Parts: sequence; structure tokens; C-alpha cells
Amino acid sequence: MTKVSMTVNGRPVSGEVEGRTLLVQFLREGLGLTGTHVGCDTSQCGACVVHVDGRAVKSCTMFAQEAEGAEVVTIEGMANADGSLSVIQQAFQDHHGLQCGFCTPGMVMSAAALLADNPHPSEAEIRAYLEGNICRCTGYHNIVKAIMAASGQDVSAIAAE
Repeated sequence: MTKVSMTVNGRPVSGEVEGRTLLVQFLREGLGLTGTHVGCDTSQCGACVVHVDGRAVKSCTMFAQEAEGAEVVTIEGMANADGSLSVIQQAFQDHHGLQCGFCTPGMVMSAAALLADNPHPSEAEIRAYLEGNICRCTGYHNIVKAIMAASGQDVSAIAAE
């Protein structure tokens, strides 16, 4: 067992982990932050996306020890300080960018990373960026609309699928 320390959602945390403990396991089981989902265990679905030092990372592909000293943000850390939904979360709600909700945390985290890098992405850029996130319910149309709305763009131009 090894001690690991990091900042998660703005607060310092630490815990004992085995060398093979994945970051997603540490977040969910060690810290009780269950918003980060495990969907496939093969890094294909994107349900486990978190931000590590400002970079979107599939937390099922990273050992907890690799996050030693890092700044980690999970879906629980995306809300505003007053507890209200972030712009991205609100856009997902307003534009029905979720159905069952299983993929939503990873989608929101990926969307936040995209908008940090490209504040006004095109529809094609959003769709390309989300290729690493799988949604089995929505068909992505409303997810794309939500991300465009969060970026302050007019969503009426998005063609129906």
C-alpha cells in the first residue's frame, strides 16, 4: 500500500492505495465520489472522464499514484460555488442532452475540456471531439446542441438528425 495525496474538487485528500488502483476506483471507492462512472473498463466509453491538472483524462486508464500531487476535478466539482449548475450542466438540462444519464458526467467533463481549448467550436468539431465518449440513448444531437449553447452559440442552425 502506498499513500497518495492530491487535490480533488478544490480540497486536499489522501488515502492508501495499492499500486494497481485506478484513479476512478480511488475517486469512487476511496473518496465516495460516485459521479464518475465506470462503463467499459477499456477506455472506450468516456463515462469516467475527469480533469487532471486541467486536462481531460479517462480515469480508468490512470493509476491513482499517477495523480500524486495533481489537481483533479470530477463532475461533483463542476457546479458553481453556490451549488447551482455550471453553464455546461445547465445547457445539458435545458437542451435535453441526457436521457439515462450514465454517460452524462463524462460528456460534461469532455465538453468542459473542449470549451476550455476552443470556446466556440463548430458542430463538426464538437462531434469529432466526442468520438471518445459513447452515449447509447441520445444519438448525440441534443448533446451537441447543449455544448453549442454552453459556448454561447445559436443552436437553431444545428440540423436535425
